[in-house]
Amino acid sequence: MNIPMPWREALAYLLLGLLLSCFMEPVPAVEEPHGLPKQIRIGYQKAGTLILLESKGDLERRLQPLGVAVRWAEFPFGPPMLEALNADSLDFATTGETPPVFAQAAQGSRLVYVGQEPASPESEAIVVPEHSPIHDLAGLKGQRVAVAKGSNAHYLLIRALRQAGLEPKDIQLIYLAPADARAAFERGALDAWAIWDFYRGSAEIRLKARVLADGRGLVNNFENYTSRREFAERHPELIRIVLEEIAHADAWAAAHPEEAAQVLSQHTGLETDILVPAIQRRHYGATPVTPELLDNQQRIADTLFSIGLIPKAIQVRDAVPVFRDRLLSHQP
Repeated sequence: MNIPMPWREALAYLLLGLLLSCFMEPVPAVEEPHGLPKQIRIGYQKAGTLILLESKGDLERRLQPLGVAVRWAEFPFGPPMLEALNADSLDFATTGETPPVFAQAAQGSRLVYVGQEPASPESEAIVVPEHSPIHDLAGLKGQRVAVAKGSNAHYLLIRALRQAGLEPKDIQLIYLAPADARAAFERGALDAWAIWDFYRGSAEIRLKARVLADGRGLVNNFENYTSRREFAERHPELIRIVLEEIAHADAWAAAHPEEAAQVLSQHTGLETDILVPAIQRRHYGATPVTPELLDNQQRIADTLFSIGLIPKAIQVRDAVPVFRDRLLSHQP
């Protein structure tokens, strides 16, 4: 049976989300007498502050007196994580700026924005092989370019193409998960790759990739913290505690990049010469959601709808929980 490529891609993401959900079966919402759940399930990627938070154990120590355990789950990138969030297999997730837009546009979405990191446009880039003849964004026309569909780098690629007067149809767009894209890039099967740290740093340092353009002047690249509406609105104090502990881990990483790189190296398997520059490219300081973030997300949503990548127009502010003002009043 010959299934067209877009449908094969959609089917692959659906199956991945279902598979991850199977390995993370929803746990009944059993609560302690004081109304808090017995655990909070947090999704993260092989990047960002949540790895530091997990390794340091500060969140567990903060929640232990409340009788709340922490269950961590790693995902390859954002869209499958938000599939798990919507399937009630996670309570809290971290992704780049684009996956929540795709998730909110999906039928039956329960996603809400609860927090953010500052914009870090330098943390993602479009890279080409060291000796590539491509030296500007216009040179991507007709070339084989890989990106993870629905990722923050997907929006970077769209914006970069538009700046060069191109559209996705003007390139050979190849949707690949980060690990698969790296392998294809290394064996010369790609002309360019849109990707984020730490994959970006690894490509530059280990594969001698050359940065064609990073996010500066193209995208903000906010990191988003999201939850399910029913969980977030039932347990706003728990969301606040998580954001406070992330902010503390952020401050430590920003002040101690070499030490943070050592911790991350143990968890990611990457060498510190890759991790230190990536840590320094990122901006730190977790907070509840701000109007700036919501405006940014709305621009992304409008762009994706205009080119047919999401099925309907959405209002990002519909995905803001009712307790947002309560969170803002308790910023760390």
